[in-house]
Amino acid sequence: MTSVMETRPKKTRAGTRSIRPLARGDRPVEPVIFEKSVPGQRAVDLPPLDVPRVDLPPELIGAPVELPEVGQHDVMTHYTHLSQRNFSVDGNFYPLGSCTMKHNPRINEWAAALDGFAQLHPLQDDDQIQGALRLLYETRCFLQEIAGLDEVSLQPAAGAHGEFTGLKVIRAYFKDIGQPQRHIVLVPDSAHGTNPASCTMCACHAVTVKTAHGYTDLDDLRRLVNEHGANTIAAFMITNPNTAGLFDAKICEAADIMHDAGALLYLDGANMNAILGKTRPGEFGTDVMHFNTHKTFSTPHGCGGPGAGPIAVGDKLAPYLPGPQVMMAEDGSFYFDRDRPKSIGKVRSFSSQFGVLVRCWAYIAACGPDGLRNVAEKAVLSANYLAARLCNVYEMPYFDPQKGRFCAHEFVTVPKSLLGKGVSLNDIAKRMVDYDIHPPTMHWPLRDCLMVEPTDTESKRTLDHFVDVMLQIAQEIERDPKALAEAPTDAPIRRADEVAAARNPVLVWDG
Repeated sequence: MTSVMETRPKKTRAGTRSIRPLARGDRPVEPVIFEKSVPGQRAVDLPPLDVPRVDLPPELIGAPVELPEVGQHDVMTHYTHLSQRNFSVDGNFYPLGSCTMKHNPRINEWAAALDGFAQLHPLQDDDQIQGALRLLYETRCFLQEIAGLDEVSLQPAAGAHGEFTGLKVIRAYFKDIGQPQRHIVLVPDSAHGTNPASCTMCACHAVTVKTAHGYTDLDDLRRLVNEHGANTIAAFMITNPNTAGLFDAKICEAADIMHDAGALLYLDGANMNAILGKTRPGEFGTDVMHFNTHKTFSTPHGCGGPGAGPIAVGDKLAPYLPGPQVMMAEDGSFYFDRDRPKSIGKVRSFSSQFGVLVRCWAYIAACGPDGLRNVAEKAVLSANYLAARLCNVYEMPYFDPQKGRFCAHEFVTVPKSLLGKGVSLNDIAKRMVDYDIHPPTMHWPLRDCLMVEPTDTESKRTLDHFVDVMLQIAQEIERDPKALAEAPTDAPIRRADEVAAARNPVLVWDG
């Protein structure tokens, strides 16, 4: 009997891997030997006891713990094989729209691991950590320049935490100028889910603004300002480019509507990688914004952390930023400024997510101005290349080169013609797993859509492979749409009940 491993083609990240055609009922199973314990095997040789032996009282000794007995090499291969069952940005194409899973250069990891950074204690005196403070100060200056705003706080530990911090700064500002009643934050109907959640955390009320053809409906924005009263509006919270993958060229007009009402413009900077060096948010009316360093500046991403979500603000909001703030003295030394009477206070236990910001500094310093501009140009070019090659098979509501409609760094496809043949979006996504491609973001910002973001770091070979896979899947749907219900057929784990898995996870191996 031929084993599954013998029939599988070699996996490559962006190669010309061919997958055998789907056949309903075809369920290859790779033998999995999970239990590796063998009596007498050891992975560690403990040194001889060099302290007096002490016998614990019987009441302190519980039942014997039955630990596995496994040799060192078997332990290593076990965990290596487990890691190979995972998708990763290093091993696979990961086109998660809006999540921006881009390459993390290894030199960034080297920099963050330097003893002078990795061995610091966050409560050391300023004069003992001048190198670290210089890095934080320079990172702050980099981000101020990129944002086109006046001051940056590095404290927030994630993008959503940056939203929270930015809104707290806005609330403190309005309270300080005698307008505490401003509690309404307008958000587009395509906003990231964290936007309204952050509003609630800051005692603000999120009100939805309609979008039309992927863009903010400015007439609806004006209507809401008039309906709720200009003196109750705190801010308009917008992502630009937005979650439809479009740059809203009327952003300045939206900013004017807010400013005329005495309110502020908040930019969710999740998609800054599309406009680096091409425009600065401060130049199109932004008053406060946050960065997602994991999306824009190639720091680690996923599994709930680590992260960093610095916020940038205009001059009138700077006094309210979290403290302490890293500053440079006249003699060129660096220190934490703790004398900030209007500050909202700390939003994190220490000054920042330091190791992540080392990686951020390394990335920005390595790229320089021209390199950062190239990031944006490559990200936008890659997305438009994929969209142009796929749009005749996978319908795209916001992309039509014939009408001069292009995307920014990501695009949305609603493949109605394929779904109309009896497959689900989930079937398409699961089949992509067979080709070593992680499914794109699904069902958002539209129903039954895929949102694809290739980022700036993928090669043309990888992009072409992705196109070939998507066209191959479309052909499979034409031949036998019901067969896709079996996908994935070539993965270590077959299709699972995702709802049940989330509600009733199995966290312990039971042989």
